[in-house]
Amino acid sequence: MSEKTNRPAGPQVQINASDEVARGRYSNNMLVTHTREEFILDFLLTAPNGTQLVSRVMISPGHMKRVLSALVDNMNKYEANFGEVVAPEGGHTQFH
Repeated sequence: MSEKTNRPAGPQVQINASDEVARGRYSNNMLVTHTREEFILDFLLTAPNGTQLVSRVMISPGHMKRVLSALVDNMNKYEANFGEVVAPEGGHTQFH
């Protein structure tokens, strides 16, 4: 039996990306800062040899509201399919 996904009606957008961008980046930490005009999301990779910035995304406050809404919606859908996600206490990656 196939599973249907809910997609918004309307025209589809073709997204072009270089091979490097399409591969994506892994991040296990994030720093969020803001000014009156923008939010700055720094995606970090914390490893035993230090922390490295892997990507920086700057967005407007209005778009940040849409991002937050989309993240909450997708986390709710994820948990409905796979069970509750429990965030580790402390919020810091530790290496042993």
